[in-house]
Amino acid sequence: MGFLKRSKKEKAPLVQKKWKITRKCLNLILEVSKSNYPNEFGGLLRVDNNLKDTITEIVILPGTVSGDSHAIFQLHMIPIDFSIVGTVHSHPSFSFHPSDADLHLFEKFGRVHIIVANPFNESSWKGYDYMGNELQMNII
Repeated sequence: MGFLKRSKKEKAPLVQKKWKITRKCLNLILEVSKSNYPNEFGGLLRVDNNLKDTITEIVILPGTVSGDSHAIFQLHMIPIDFSIVGTVHSHPSFSFHPSDADLHLFEKFGRVHIIVANPFNESSWKGYDYMGNELQMNII
């Protein structure tokens, strides 16, 4: 198994980690999602090396294509950066539940994923693991 990709054989869930996100990072995600509306926003999640389970930054990939029903990542543009742990994207709708395409991305890349939905506030987002299971995430 590579660092970022999972083989199809690996289906057992990992030990569920207690993820955290800084309020500053979450607010940035929500604001960028609002400003991209009605298109989706997409980015990568980065943790602080000293706080391995705390998401502190987002990384925008060059060439990401956004539309009203998609955010297509150019995964070949991902930098070699072991502090990138997953993805974040917005849904212009009021649903923050992962679509089939979201679940496919989750199982191929990363350990934690965030979806934010309209109206892009602190109660309209959720975190998911690579299998699409909801994660408890604390804002710090």
